[in-house]
Amino acid sequence: MATAKLKYIGDLKCEIEHVYSGTKMVSCAPLDNNGDASSFSPTDLLASAYISCMITIVGIYCDQNNLDFNRCEASVNKIMESGPRRVAKLEIDIDLEGNNWSAEEQARIIRAAEACPVAQSVSKEMIVDITYRF
Repeated sequence: MATAKLKYIGDLKCEIEHVYSGTKMVSCAPLDNNGDASSFSPTDLLASAYISCMITIVGIYCDQNNLDFNRCEASVNKIMESGPRRVAKLEIDIDLEGNNWSAEEQARIIRAAEACPVAQSVSKEMIVDITYRF
């Protein structure tokens, strides 16, 4: 079974449906590549998937290790490069303040986050600069 289905809807936009849930979203070309930035671009989705995967893995790790995971906010800045056009760098800020983890728990959580499946799937040439705040 497919993971997602896509339909081109014109004006550099695609409707993407998550097959299992039926959830739909629209992607759009970015302003710097002929689009109107009315939604996530494909490379925005990649950047968002990266931080979402990291935090999901933190949640799974905490569940499996009986650690409270009460709060997290994160942001990602995507930096593009040309020749070839690609995501050259992600600048990620993860605010985990207030979870009251020990230094040892924090180190294990960082290792788990950075081993997430998306991190393991992107090009090793892409620079990922991560700031953690505990």
